[in-house]
Amino acid sequence: MPPISETLAVFAHKLRLEQVPSDVRERAKHLILDAIGCALAARGETFAMTFAEATRSLSTPLTESPGSGVMGFDQRLPLRDACLLNAMLAHGLDFDDTHIAGIVHLTVSVFPTLLGLCGQRRADGATMLAAYIAGLEAGSRIASVAKGGFHAQGFHPTGLVGVFASTLAAGRVMGLSPSALAQAQGLALSMASGSLQFIEDGAWTKRLHPGWAAQAAITATTFAAHGVPGPTLAYEGRYGLFRLHLSAAGLAGADLALATAGLGTDGSCSIWELGNVAVKPFPVCHFSHACADAAIALHRAGVDVARIRRIEALVPAGVVQAVCEPVGAKRRPQSDYDAKFSLPYAIACGLLRGRLGLEDLGPGGYSDPAALALMDRVVHVVDDKSTFPLHYSGELRLTMDDGTVLTHREAVNRGHAELPLSNAQVREKFFDNAVIHFPHHHAQSICEQVLAMERLRSVQTLEELLARSPQSVIASGHSSSTP
Repeated sequence: MPPISETLAVFAHKLRLEQVPSDVRERAKHLILDAIGCALAARGETFAMTFAEATRSLSTPLTESPGSGVMGFDQRLPLRDACLLNAMLAHGLDFDDTHIAGIVHLTVSVFPTLLGLCGQRRADGATMLAAYIAGLEAGSRIASVAKGGFHAQGFHPTGLVGVFASTLAAGRVMGLSPSALAQAQGLALSMASGSLQFIEDGAWTKRLHPGWAAQAAITATTFAAHGVPGPTLAYEGRYGLFRLHLSAAGLAGADLALATAGLGTDGSCSIWELGNVAVKPFPVCHFSHACADAAIALHRAGVDVARIRRIEALVPAGVVQAVCEPVGAKRRPQSDYDAKFSLPYAIACGLLRGRLGLEDLGPGGYSDPAALALMDRVVHVVDDKSTFPLHYSGELRLTMDDGTVLTHREAVNRGHAELPLSNAQVREKFFDNAVIHFPHHHAQSICEQVLAMERLRSVQTLEELLARSPQSVIASGHSSSTP
């Protein structure tokens, strides 16, 4: 068998948009639209303003080039810095899509990489869409090999795998040969990173991971284009991705065949993993979604929260370290990011309010005495019936003050391919997010361009539309919607 990097390079190089089924192409555009909405919704957040200022301070003044645009800002930066910041904005609210089996967020690194690179090169929309699909398909397979093993070792696959997916997408746009694309993946191996330590104290580093992957991809592909050699066995080698980032048990359970499953040497694909990418209905860690939906269902059924004495949450073993432990910290979130990774808060919010939205992630939400009282009653139990990581299941068992037990189980998390958000629902989510800071007509113009991507003559027109602040959009009074 050829090295994994060679097979992925040939696929990314040879894939043609006409080979991709129309429903896959349509879904790809909606995933991009979803990521843009998440980035625009983040525009007014403290982390967004801080990262924008910090990234600007890293950049040298632009003298010979107009630079690359930043979504939601009247700001242009050197290419790698723009990719870095755009990816952090798209991922910052933790509202972006997830490939379920790979437990990885890929759109938020691959799309910002392509937005900057295609905008700079004035590539057309069809070129960007094909490269995006190639990157998503490759990254989903790479992440799926580990079967949750990256998380078990404390690595965040979004940064770890995102750099390879983005490298393949960028290399395709840059016109790299299959051999150069294989070398680029070897170079990316030394740039792959992402620690889960942020889970302990709500730090902002998770937001950095897809941005680091995006800018590293630009670096890796540029070096490969100039003939810099990289390791051949980027994935399966003695110090390759899997042996380096998985425990002995994780490596034993990994399936390297998944890295290239269904990929043909002519760019064809018999299994489209893009269809297994879940769009999030809640802006919190995907591992909490099933329990959040169970809590909302119980709220809508009329449960009296004042009478609840114990809340037992049945969750997959693979999610415990992310959203359940340490128990004391998860019951007392100190920031919005703490709340996003707190299963007790997701449950309490759903039971109390019948929802779990961006408006619930401020101090008034997670510090509400009623929410705190419910969080103290939540205990987690490992669910031996879970099919994780195929599904992120969840079940609640409420013990009431009279001994009655109320239960609700969500065997399949909403957004999963078996229970997907429709394209219409994705568009609705986009508009809900985009109009938080921007007028509806601007959101409409963005939506029209993204959904007509194959006909977009130059990605630069989309990039310029996105790189506008709310103030400049309102002052101009209109947005161009011409593909």
